[in-house]
Amino acid sequence: MQQIKTVWVGLDKRKQLVIALATVAVLVALVVMSRMATAPTMKLLYAGLESGPAGEVVSALEQRGTTFEVRGGSIYVPANQRDELRMTLASEGLPANGGQGYELLDSLTGFGTTSQMFDAAYWRAKEGELARTIVASPHVAHARVHIANNGSSPFQRSVEPTASVSVVPAGAPITPAQANALRFLVASAVAGLTVENVAIIDANGALIGPADTTAGPNSADDRAQLLKERILRLVEARVGAGNAVVEVSVDTVTQTESIRERRFDPEGRVAISTDTEERTDSSRNAAGGDVTVASNLPDGDEAAGEGSQAKASEIRERINYEVSETEHEIIRAPGAIKRLTVAVLVNGLDTQAEDGTQVFQERPEEELSALRDLVASAVGFDAERGDVITMKSMELPQAATFGTPTGESFAQSLDLDVMSLIQMAALALVALILGLFVVRPILSKPAELSASGVGALPPVSDGPSTQSGPVLTGEIADEAGEYSAAQLGAQAGEGDAGVPALADDGPSPVERLRSMIGERQEETVEILRSWLEENEENA
Repeated sequence: MQQIKTVWVGLDKRKQLVIALATVAVLVALVVMSRMATAPTMKLLYAGLESGPAGEVVSALEQRGTTFEVRGGSIYVPANQRDELRMTLASEGLPANGGQGYELLDSLTGFGTTSQMFDAAYWRAKEGELARTIVASPHVAHARVHIANNGSSPFQRSVEPTASVSVVPAGAPITPAQANALRFLVASAVAGLTVENVAIIDANGALIGPADTTAGPNSADDRAQLLKERILRLVEARVGAGNAVVEVSVDTVTQTESIRERRFDPEGRVAISTDTEERTDSSRNAAGGDVTVASNLPDGDEAAGEGSQAKASEIRERINYEVSETEHEIIRAPGAIKRLTVAVLVNGLDTQAEDGTQVFQERPEEELSALRDLVASAVGFDAERGDVITMKSMELPQAATFGTPTGESFAQSLDLDVMSLIQMAALALVALILGLFVVRPILSKPAELSASGVGALPPVSDGPSTQSGPVLTGEIADEAGEYSAAQLGAQAGEGDAGVPALADDGPSPVERLRSMIGERQEETVEILRSWLEENEENA
């Protein structure tokens, strides 16, 4: 400390100011780097939240006294508390990303609640529940559901309910198949709502595919891909993964064809109705005779004689027959399979020869025949339709793998934080710069002064003091010998009144000067510095 103080006093104002500013800057850098190194590592807690749910999460973190940072629309917390905070906030229903559901109906009471208010709250709760169900999918980050219902008005019976769903994907875009599933979900939850009346809108404001109620692939390429995956899965179960190549070609009907056939069989008759009519006629003629008074009386005798009678009976039957008729209609829509072609290439077997080399060998014909039968059963082979299955065994070259295999690095195995390591390295670098360019020059200042004329000499052993300190070198001693004892005493009196003057008696002036320097080191250095400055000014 004495040396540092001596060097500091010997510096001019400009150098002192530079050293002070450098020291302050280094101290500030050390404090900043130490705080960065000791600060906890922040990791993402939630992102993409709306203002309301995000405010609720921030309030919950403030109540717990948890350190957090808000960067744009994201909330960051210490890495060692992130998982625990997610579980704790989830138990409290935070963040409420899907809106409120049926709990809205709990706040309604029978007093002051009209039917219109209840209907509005019910549909709002229905929308919130549907949004919660959609957000539960890992593919959807945010969802809003809007349902337009005609309500209970009896004058709007012909109006059908409609719905629209706005979704924000959690990574990959929403596929048409996923959008179709969301349509069925919303349509099944609302009475009277059809799949065609549900619209799915993505984050870009675009409509995702129309409703598709058909099942299975429609185009020839889709069917070929489905059959290819089925055959490849079946063949690789035997020959191993990567040892089979499958190609499927499906020729489908692209035109609509309607065939209607009507046949009549004259030999085949069918009675469709029978009409039978029966008719009977009878007549009677009386015989002629004289007319008397007795015959005119009611009880008089009839006229003698015999009459004639006639009876006729007729039966008529009418049977209506219809000619036998057969009507046959065939409608062929586009997409029907017209012809199927399958090509399967399987890798052979590598056998070891007697000399130790690897020799390729084709698979046995029995094995290929068995695989062909399995493939025919899997694709629905029909020889009458013209289907063809070709299976060959050939050598498949092994493709060279590019790059290096992925693996866990040494830093990952140690589970170290890269940012913490960088901060510690920067802190060590600042400390090294401080030691090399600030502390070391200050401590080495006496050596620079020694080059100018003042240095560290061995301690004086015959003096009254045993304290080691700087004394005169040979050059300084010769220069000091030119001065008389009186001049040295006078100069010492000017510099410091406490320095005794040199006398003529006793030891030599040089010895006495060395003894005095050993006792008064600081005063001696100041005197010698003033001498040197005077010499420089005179020069």
